[in-house]
Amino acid sequence: MIDALSQEAMHLWSQETQTLDWHTQPKQTFTSSLPFAHWFDDGMLNASYMCLDWQIKKGNGDKPALIWESETGDTAQYTYHQLLTKVSQCAHGLSILGVKKGDVVIIYMPMIPESVIAMLACARLGATHSVVFSGYSSTALRERIEDTGAQYIITADVGVRRGKKILLKKAVDEAINDLTTIKKVIVAKREMESPITNNSRDITFDDLFTQYKGTIDAVPVESNHPLFILYTSGTTGKPKGIIHSTGGYLTYCHATFKWTFDPQPLDVYWCTADIGWITGHSYVVYAPLTAGTTVFMFEGAPDYPNPGIWWSLIEKHAITLFYTAPTAIRMAIKEGNEWPERYNLSSLRRLGTVGEPINPDVWEWYKHHIGHDKCLIIDTFWQTETGGFMIAPSIKNNFKQKAGSVTSPLPGIKADVVDEEGKTVSANKRGHLVFKQPWPGMALGIYGDQERFIKIYLSPFPSYYYTGDYAQRDAEGDYWILGRADEVLNIAGHRVGTAEVENAVLQHPAVAEAAVIGTTDTIRGQALILFATLKHEFQASTSLKQEIAHTIKSQIGSFVQPKEILFVEKLPKTRSGKIMRRVLKGVIENTALGDLTTLENEGSIEEISTQYHILKQSLTNHH
Repeated sequence: MIDALSQEAMHLWSQETQTLDWHTQPKQTFTSSLPFAHWFDDGMLNASYMCLDWQIKKGNGDKPALIWESETGDTAQYTYHQLLTKVSQCAHGLSILGVKKGDVVIIYMPMIPESVIAMLACARLGATHSVVFSGYSSTALRERIEDTGAQYIITADVGVRRGKKILLKKAVDEAINDLTTIKKVIVAKREMESPITNNSRDITFDDLFTQYKGTIDAVPVESNHPLFILYTSGTTGKPKGIIHSTGGYLTYCHATFKWTFDPQPLDVYWCTADIGWITGHSYVVYAPLTAGTTVFMFEGAPDYPNPGIWWSLIEKHAITLFYTAPTAIRMAIKEGNEWPERYNLSSLRRLGTVGEPINPDVWEWYKHHIGHDKCLIIDTFWQTETGGFMIAPSIKNNFKQKAGSVTSPLPGIKADVVDEEGKTVSANKRGHLVFKQPWPGMALGIYGDQERFIKIYLSPFPSYYYTGDYAQRDAEGDYWILGRADEVLNIAGHRVGTAEVENAVLQHPAVAEAAVIGTTDTIRGQALILFATLKHEFQASTSLKQEIAHTIKSQIGSFVQPKEILFVEKLPKTRSGKIMRRVLKGVIENTALGDLTTLENEGSIEEISTQYHILKQSLTNHH
């Protein structure tokens, strides 16, 4: 199992603990408790204290900690001192309601300040929070409530998205309709009508503060005490509740944020991720707040009420550090250069990307049109299970920049690209990305199912952590992420990743976004079907299809020629911006589409289905 740690890494992480304010400074750095790694076993700390009290001790009390804006125009701002007061009051109220160290609290909230307050209030008590993405249905919510055994839920009456209200409290009521285990539901009230549906169970945030006036000190917890459980979004099977520690996780988030984004005292930092995902946990809340950074939060979509909304917010709030997903960047490219050109983006000094590989052309557009060729781009590879960045431009490599590459592993991280037998492959050859020694941000496992964690991550390559991603290293040793190993097409005996094909398609100047699926083919095993959205100045045509097919041929080879190319207005995406390829496959193969609770643009399915059937009819008539 993954248990060998170099002396160099041991010294590094021991030094990093010195940069944080522990209640009991750890003397022990690393202990192997096979198959899991334990960090700073004898240390005691509190995440809420680290994010708030410590910052005030350092003189940041009057500095803005959180600036928030909604697409409705609502705004709020909290200094570190004000945020500490709110969090401490919330924690006091929760403790009176019965929440204590070791309890699991479900948080089902939109991107509002109360979501951060709730997370830090739970941490202040030593309770383990489990944030459920507010786009999930009541069924998905119930599944997570039952899996954790949570007795307390924190939610809001509504969220807003693209001018629509999302009825979160209603979803909670549906989820717990016949559950007798729920003790209290705490609701952030955003509208005039009362969200109380059960007088003995429900209480609003306002009433919590009114009834239980007072504050509470942070409760020190053991370094390996679970800070949170976060469920990864699987397409099938039981969701995986990834557990993260307190001490190792905070040490790792704090260090990786410092090494990559290089936060300065006057920075205003915006990570566009939702609070319900690991990026929202690590790099909206815990890393920037432990660094004493001013965090901007936005409740809304990247293109509502117009495609310039994000760029206008960067101008308005003088954002200096901006971290988003390649999907959002491609969406901006599709809308045209004129949108970012309307706004003053000169405040920016660092740009970041997360969530999927970024095509070199998209990287260059981001660098030129958003960063005006003066911003470093921090392209990050990491996962829910790793807790924080693993490979990215950093102080280690002098912030090396290479379009499309995540460059090299961060300090203390030992990565490799291996073949099926676990042997290192040569330069520019595709293989499996693995990590060969533990790191403090590594998950403590899967809640209630450690055997599943071992099987998925620690068994495929003994002694290594298996990421499930394909990658390759170039001649200079820099890493290129090629996409999920389980998203591989087998075309006439040739294996090719969907990300590789999509990357090739995006080389064509007309294509804004691309998604590839494989469908059964009696002759070639699998056939490739390509879906593409076009930049607004281009029109769909047969000749354009031929050009795109030629681009794929020249980039990869003739064996990857698509069987069909469909031009669509929108691809089916989750609210976090991920393309739902299984939905595309379901439409094409006329099979069940599965859970659609996180799908944002439902009209995309109808359009794709219509387009595909028109194409099939056309081919039939032609034949």
